[in-house]
Amino acid sequence: MAEPVKWWFEAAYIQACNCDFGCPCEFQAPPTKGYCEGSGAWQISSGRYGDVSLDGLGLAFAAKWPGALHLGGGTGALFVDERASEAQRAALLQIASGQAGGMPFEIIVTTLSKVLDPFFVPFAFNWDGRNSSVKIGGHMEIETEPVKNPVTGNPEGVRIVHETGFVFKEAEVVAGKTCVASAGEIQFDWPNQSGFVARVRYAN
Repeated sequence: MAEPVKWWFEAAYIQACNCDFGCPCEFQAPPTKGYCEGSGAWQISSGRYGDVSLDGLGLAFAAKWPGALHLGGGTGALFVDERASEAQRAALLQIASGQAGGMPFEIIVTTLSKVLDPFFVPFAFNWDGRNSSVKIGGHMEIETEPVKNPVTGNPEGVRIVHETGFVFKEAEVVAGKTCVASAGEIQFDWPNQSGFVARVRYAN
């Protein structure tokens, strides 16, 4: 059996879901509503899959699970930057499907019972710390803003350090002002719920 192609990438990451701020899943607690619907996107600053450069490309997912993620049964969709060449598309799909090994993808894929055909679409990222956003074709949008103090209305600076986290080890805790997905049977719209913004590095 052939060894997996070595890969790595560094990226800015944005995530939003249907949980309350901070997301109880980060604390090994059940999701707020008992089920999970969420999405995340990576803007890769630098990376390689074997000899294939991944620099500057976008990768994203939208997914839903009937219960907590670790209980499985989820349905997921993958979005790949339409600017990617055929080799880059194949590389990103190998990575995101978990077939190339490496975190977090090799764990995420075990929680999914169904993965839709991939979407090759334009990505439009806007990075501004806690006020960041991404639009992915006509299928997905995330916009974040600081969590607001309920008494003063002032923005709160909140960070999470999750030493055993597999999507991120450290992130800004934000409000997911917009969390919309429309991809086949994955349809949701969750304004003003949980969100995170982070810098990550993954490899197999």
